[in-house]
Amino acid sequence: MAKLKRLATKEDVIVDVCTPVSDSEIEERHKDYEELEPRKFAFRYNPMMYLPTTFTLYGQTHSIRYNYCINPFCHNFGKEQKKFESIKGKPSRYKIGGSSDYQKKLICNDNPLVEESTHNCSVNPFSNWSIAEEIKRLVQIGSVLDIEPDYQFHKEGCADSSSTPFKDPKNFYSHGEIKAKSHKYKCKTCNKYTNVLPTRERSTTYHQKKNEILPTFARLLVGKGSVKRTCEILQIGNSTYYHKLKWLYRRCLEFLERYETKPFKRMEFNEVWLNTDKMNYYLNNVINKGQKAKKYSGLEERQLQTYLVVTADASSRYVFRSDIAYDSIVTLDDLERDTILYKDDHLNTFCRKNDRLEWSYYPQEPTDNDTEDVGVYKYELNKIKKRSQYVDGLHVNVGYTNTAHFWLIKNHVNAKEWRLITDDDKSIRNAFYRVFTNEISLSDAHHFIVRSDKTKGREQCEMEFEDAKNHLHEWGDAKGYKTKNLRTLAAHYLEEILHRHEFSEEKVKDGLRYRVHKDNPVEHPLASKDRGFYTVDCMTDLSSYEPSDIAKMIMNVNDHSVNSFIQLVRRRISSLERPLTTARGDKKSYIYANLNPEYAQYMVTILRTYYNFCKPMKLGSKKLTPAQRLGIVDKQFNFEDIIYFK
Repeated sequence: MAKLKRLATKEDVIVDVCTPVSDSEIEERHKDYEELEPRKFAFRYNPMMYLPTTFTLYGQTHSIRYNYCINPFCHNFGKEQKKFESIKGKPSRYKIGGSSDYQKKLICNDNPLVEESTHNCSVNPFSNWSIAEEIKRLVQIGSVLDIEPDYQFHKEGCADSSSTPFKDPKNFYSHGEIKAKSHKYKCKTCNKYTNVLPTRERSTTYHQKKNEILPTFARLLVGKGSVKRTCEILQIGNSTYYHKLKWLYRRCLEFLERYETKPFKRMEFNEVWLNTDKMNYYLNNVINKGQKAKKYSGLEERQLQTYLVVTADASSRYVFRSDIAYDSIVTLDDLERDTILYKDDHLNTFCRKNDRLEWSYYPQEPTDNDTEDVGVYKYELNKIKKRSQYVDGLHVNVGYTNTAHFWLIKNHVNAKEWRLITDDDKSIRNAFYRVFTNEISLSDAHHFIVRSDKTKGREQCEMEFEDAKNHLHEWGDAKGYKTKNLRTLAAHYLEEILHRHEFSEEKVKDGLRYRVHKDNPVEHPLASKDRGFYTVDCMTDLSSYEPSDIAKMIMNVNDHSVNSFIQLVRRRISSLERPLTTARGDKKSYIYANLNPEYAQYMVTILRTYYNFCKPMKLGSKKLTPAQRLGIVDKQFNFEDIIYFK
């Protein structure tokens, strides 16, 4: 029988990240920190950017190394740094450039051993260590562990002190259950009574009261019920509200562990179409309790922008992950300790442990050889101290969240081929190219970009939708096709266009031929009612495919799945709705905005569980939930199933 569960905490080691810095290097850093100026110090430890970071997850060891060229058309794509010792001057595959001391770029050099030319590629390098830390955070906030109490079944000095009712039931009397469905045992030797925790299926009331309000609470939560209104309806206080929210979040994680994680382990997909986008919202600027507002005047003007990254399946609309780019676990004390230990304030960003955070280091007093002014140090220190008066935790660079997000999907879902659909978002694109480098190199992964004119009105979009239908029917009649099915006609229409249309082209430089992306999108023949005509571009190499194969792929390209879920987030979760315009018309109001991104993560995960398993939608002739369409379950669930495990 399953044991009662709890949320994972900071002390639980689910992902064990191996520190890529040895003790001897730490000693060297402390010595060089005092003797070298920051630029020379950073240059000395730059090679760390090419070293892999190793971590263990669920008993399996993984190694990540993502600082390389991420242009799919470049011959350096996915290749690690290498120094050509046999060539005069010993050139390297990559060099570090950039005008800023800390914001550097990784730039491709020409390979002197191969007659191939680079594309003058450059990319912002990431800290491999920090990516591993972000993976660790996302795994931790989405994990539940068994409650393992330390039972004392015997009095001191009992002759049978080593026996337990689980291994030696004959040594104990069973005294039934108490009101909380906890079983009671009595030792036959020392007569000590002990209550044992109930199993998960037998109790939903452990450490909580008002269990009967949970289904209503859940429906209010995903039905745009605000915190205050929910408290009024259910007659509970704010602290009870957030206690129930955390309890429901844990229950959803337990449900997903059973009906999502386990099925994905045994299933294999031939092809998965990922649709990824990110949503931004602003936190309410509320100073923490115990702080004097007058001391921090002007803070209320700052808007704390937060991102939500969502990836859904384009065909079934199943939402694989929804992650808030915010670390509610890390503290400024942790940041200060890491800065003092690893001397991150003098390192380039791609060598820092905490480069993923909005503050990647804690300001330190300038050393004797430091080029930083004392005034700059005090200014930075004052800024980070002001930030500490807001909600606990720190925002995460969304590029790191995107990378960890894709890495977890890739290791969670077994698929032979991958397709990604996004808008023109560089941070998502770069993360996908880093994580799926091998698949892109083998032509097992491709990336499609959807662009549309968002200034169109609804009436114009509907007119374009009708024009597209009429045009396809007229074209089909002219070509002699008997079918009136729009998707079939659109596929034939695309195939004809793709015989003379290319997404990439061949160029010649110094007598060398190479392919580059052409930036030549094609207009999708099926306009949508809400956006009218839109274009599709492919950022990876499709030159080896036949036009008919490319047409079939483009017919699957749309971003309806992720847009549908993000719109649901806006409309169903009160604290994440769009801002309201004030009566003055010059400002936006965030009166219901979320105060703590940790709660936003809870709410979005609960909504994702409800959306995937409880909310049927009609696509085609059948009305099924996304989980049913994906094939991981065969029934529709409701909140009672999630809460009570019926």
